[in-house]
Amino acid sequence: MDIHRNGSRPSAQGPAAWFTGTVRIDPLIQTEAPARVAGATVTFEPGARTAWHTHPLGQTIIVTSGCGRAQRLGGPVVEIHPGDVVWFPPGEKHWHGASPTTAMTHIAIQESHDGKAVDWLEHVTDEEYQQPTQLN
Repeated sequence: MDIHRNGSRPSAQGPAAWFTGTVRIDPLIQTEAPARVAGATVTFEPGARTAWHTHPLGQTIIVTSGCGRAQRLGGPVVEIHPGDVVWFPPGEKHWHGASPTTAMTHIAIQESHDGKAVDWLEHVTDEEYQQPTQLN
C-alpha cells in the first residue's frame, strides 16, 4: 500500500508546449510497471486549453468544477460540466479546456503504452476554440 498525503506532491504549471493559457496540474496517480495508469487533477483558467493530442490507450476526464469545452477532430465543440465523464478512445485526436469566461477542473486518467501516455500535437487555434458550442 502506498499513501500520498494531501499536499505531499507539488503542483506544476502546464507547459506552454502542451497548453494555451494558465493551467495547473496536480498529480494523483502514477503507477509502476506492470501497472500503467496515471491520473491528475487539471485546472484550466478561463480560455485555457490543451493542444490537440491523442492517447494510445484512450483517456477519461471527469469534470469536477466549472464549465469547460471539449472537441474531437471533426466533431462539434461540446460544453462540459461538473459530473460529466468524457471518454476519448485510443488514437482519437481531441482537446479540452475551460470556457472563455469560466475556469474548469477535471480529473484526467490515462494508461501508458510502451511508456507513453500521450502524443502532443499542434495548438488549438483561437478560431477552433471559438466555434459555437453544443450544449451537453
